[in-house]
Amino acid sequence: MLSAHEVLDLAARVGPVLVFLVAITVVAEVASIAGVFDVAAHWAARAGGRRTWRLWLLIVALACVSTIVLSLDTTAVLLTPVAIAVAAQVGISPVPFAMTTLWLANTASLLLPVSNLTNLLALHHLPSTGAYLRLSWAPALAAIVATVVVLFVRHRRALTGTYAVSPPPQGHDRVLLWVASVTCVVLAPLFVTGVTPAIPASVAAVVLLGTLLVRSRSSLRSVGVPWRLVVGVIVLFLVVQLALDHGLRSVLTSAVGSGTGPGALARVASTGAISANAVNNLPAYLALESVASDAPARLMALLIGVNAGPLVTVWASLATLLWRQRCRAAGVSISTRRLAGEGLVAAVASVGAAVVALVLVS
Repeated sequence: MLSAHEVLDLAARVGPVLVFLVAITVVAEVASIAGVFDVAAHWAARAGGRRTWRLWLLIVALACVSTIVLSLDTTAVLLTPVAIAVAAQVGISPVPFAMTTLWLANTASLLLPVSNLTNLLALHHLPSTGAYLRLSWAPALAAIVATVVVLFVRHRRALTGTYAVSPPPQGHDRVLLWVASVTCVVLAPLFVTGVTPAIPASVAAVVLLGTLLVRSRSSLRSVGVPWRLVVGVIVLFLVVQLALDHGLRSVLTSAVGSGTGPGALARVASTGAISANAVNNLPAYLALESVASDAPARLMALLIGVNAGPLVTVWASLATLLWRQRCRAAGVSISTRRLAGEGLVAAVASVGAAVVALVLVS
């Protein structure tokens, strides 16, 4: 059994993370209802200059911004159907666009603490958001570049040619659209000020829910809150803590080794990536954090593994499960074998590039 002190310590760590998860989900849901993602996708289609490769690069940019500012699950849930719809509207294959949102939802989630739940948890072991950014910027950039290169090489034939621009989306409430757009833009700088991310995210959620209540009361019913996920995270934290207290910590210590040299950091990152694909990135991080947080560089190496690495198995991250669900709903089917084969290449490339970048800046 956990002691009262352990329960309180766990609550202090988990509480802000869960508040952020609920708040940012509400922000993303209302932004979707308002049409923020639809309009952004249409602008991307127009800005693409009728060239498929330019349109793809703009979807890459949207996926990166969405993941970095609003979290990887936002990209998987809300941007994926938009990217697929844009591809269908302009008459090109949706597969490169779907794979782009999936891979970047994971590999682009290193830069900011708010980009991934694992980052928020890691922030407890660092003195400030600034300290996190000093370690994360180079690996994050390297992981994104590696992912984009692999995507382009794999899908370069489908990304050639031209397309026709469809009419702009209609029917969105202009006031709600503007409020949601401005709120999302304002959140970005607030997340890097050092303020606990749950605070601005909660304020943004309240503002958007209030606007939605005034402008479209009936739409409130469609705003989903991930209560099951919240409960699951709480249970997961408790189970991992109990396992660590009953022998798991010593096993993991021998698995990740020690030190902050290039080989040691690569070992931590690869252990994180393999563990994430074996079980899921969140429990993998929770278990390995206790034996890889003794140095900031090792902690970042772990984040590289559990954030950029879970691209091989369907269950490796919640974002992948949500992405696959959205793809099926949009009529796009990508086999598990193809997902694993292409994902393995992307995972090796992105994790490897990120580790090299980490070694250079740490």
